[in-house]
Amino acid sequence: MERGHATWTDERLDDLSRRVDDGFNRVDADLREIRTEISSLQRTTIQIGGATLVAFLATIASVIATRA
Repeated sequence: MERGHATWTDERLDDLSRRVDDGFNRVDADLREIRTEISSLQRTTIQIGGATLVAFLATIASVIATRA
């Protein structure tokens, strides 16, 4: 049996183009959201690291102060 030949009218091609554009727009929005989340995560990581460093230095300073 011979397979049917699909006819692509201008209307179908325009619809496909719109659907592809919509898909790319969704991907762009998702990437922007991920970038924002990563920036927030970086900021939180730096804050936690800074607080840990301060706590460590304070502990070392108090150990040195009690030994002297």
